[in-house]
Amino acid sequence: MAAEKPKNNKPGKSGGKEAQPLILPKTPAEEQRLKLERLMRNPDKPAPIPERPKEWSPRAPPEFVRDVMGSSAGAGSGEFHVYRHLRRREYQRQDFLDKMAEKYDKDVDYLEKLEQNKQAAEERTAKRRKKREKLKLKKLLAKKAKVEGKDKNDGDKGSGSSEEEEEEEDGEEEEKEDDAEAPSFIMGRK
Repeated sequence: MAAEKPKNNKPGKSGGKEAQPLILPKTPAEEQRLKLERLMRNPDKPAPIPERPKEWSPRAPPEFVRDVMGSSAGAGSGEFHVYRHLRRREYQRQDFLDKMAEKYDKDVDYLEKLEQNKQAAEERTAKRRKKREKLKLKKLLAKKAKVEGKDKNDGDKGSGSSEEEEEEEDGEEEEKEDDAEAPSFIMGRK
């Protein structure tokens, strides 16, 4: 077999690298696995990462056009092709400028939309924060009123315990209302 023969036939010197069998990948996954194995054989060697290709841009228009010509009569037979190439190049340049302007407009619109979304989210957060603070204040006032009521009614303990139970029930009802809304549909029912 050809893979078993050393490349260097000189006596006293052995081949620098071991001969490896040629493996042809049959699937893209196998091809990727082989590439990874080859990279991991020598982890110290940097992996080749291709650079991003540069974006195409047209040549700048000439500052001074010496031979102004058109496709009209009077020009030689070869001049028309020169004119045609100049015209095509100018159309490409204009198309490129139009696409760049459109891309810029889309980027501006996107940034505006991001800002609007951020503002809307901030407004919703502020509204919810205000609601939480209001609820917190209400609970704190209820707690203070409860403590004051306890101080006034130290002799009448039976009524104080019933007030506590009522306030706990009210608090539980408020939490239930906040935690979950009624489901708009129920699965499993027809």
